[in-house]
Amino acid sequence: MLVRDAMSTVILTVGPAHTLREAAALMSARRVGAAVVHDPDGDGIGILTERDILDSVGLGQDPDSEHTRAHTTTDIVFAGPTWTLREAARAMAHGGFRHLVVLDRGEVTGIVSVRDIIRCWAPASEPAPVP
Repeated sequence: MLVRDAMSTVILTVGPAHTLREAAALMSARRVGAAVVHDPDGDGIGILTERDILDSVGLGQDPDSEHTRAHTTTDIVFAGPTWTLREAARAMAHGGFRHLVVLDRGEVTGIVSVRDIIRCWAPASEPAPVP
């Protein structure tokens, strides 16, 4: 199975000036664990994850005054839509992250998460093994 078969194509995009609270509210409303941060005047495409927000709050930073630009990961690994799920899982395991932004011809076309991969490898319709 390929990344394009598993990825989410409805992508939450935020700007670098959004506060962490705004980003968290949007992520919560969409029930997603990551947002693409698009900064055409800065680093281009980055990713903000629930972990980034959690780390900031854990440090005592104010989510109403902290902006996504300060917490965005910009040196991200991009997946291609024709990557296999095994390749995506390997990249996630090697890099220690749970989301990959999917690029096709330089355009963001989706995000694939560990949850997406698990859903494909072990569909909920299959019975769980009995311990």
